[in-house]
Amino acid sequence: MSTQIAFLGAGRMASAIIHGLLQNKHYTPAQIACTCGDDPSGPELAAATGITYAPDLALAIRDAHTLILACKPQQLPQINPELIAAAEGKLILSILAGTPLQKLQSTFPHARNIVRTMPNTPGQIGAGITAYTPARELDPADEPRVKAILNALGNYHKVEESQLDAITALSGSGPAYLFEFTAALRDAGIQLGLDPLLAHSLALHTIYGSAALLLQSEQDPETLRDAVTSKGGTTAAALKVLSQNDLRGLMEKALTAARDRSIELARES
Repeated sequence: MSTQIAFLGAGRMASAIIHGLLQNKHYTPAQIACTCGDDPSGPELAAATGITYAPDLALAIRDAHTLILACKPQQLPQINPELIAAAEGKLILSILAGTPLQKLQSTFPHARNIVRTMPNTPGQIGAGITAYTPARELDPADEPRVKAILNALGNYHKVEESQLDAITALSGSGPAYLFEFTAALRDAGIQLGLDPLLAHSLALHTIYGSAALLLQSEQDPETLRDAVTSKGGTTAAALKVLSQNDLRGLMEKALTAARDRSIELARES
């Protein structure tokens, strides 16, 4: 059976998409191929999933309808011209951070369509959120293909490309903020005298459980916050400190810095 979808890159996000596509039975292993750079990620991914490892992806995508760019952004100028030629008439989906559609279109000028995406790392376990924007309106055949790929990572939203820098700052970089907050929560517990392993478990499960509750309750964060907070109580005392130190203002500054850096990276690409 010929390759239908090919991956330029075999790292964590490529692996997450491939596992999701196979688990959801959108494709069989025989319909998927990947390649990689000077590392064992491609052969290892092929061995783990049953897909084809193709050292020469230009040959493998002859009958494919979709090429997924899952390499590092700085590797884009180094793509083999034979692969670029072989991608003529194909749908290109990019998960390359900070790489605008204009740059992708100049690299693959004869692609059928190009879709730029901004996934995040929870996509590795199918719990991600991805924003995407196509260069042109997706045709009836490509739209379900794109949605199947994005669904493999979790939820998704179609957006204007102008929003992607802000989205990068919020959901693209957002997991790192949450990991840092979890570490801060853990360390504060340790400073209060808790055993480090206990503090780690308490912080981790508090974050996990709170996020699950937020998703399932369909209430906004402020409503759930108020449900935990008694007037004059312990939670109110802690929230007062966060408010006095302008937690929300600090987050706005952090996201602004991330957005501005995303814009800079796109200009440098």
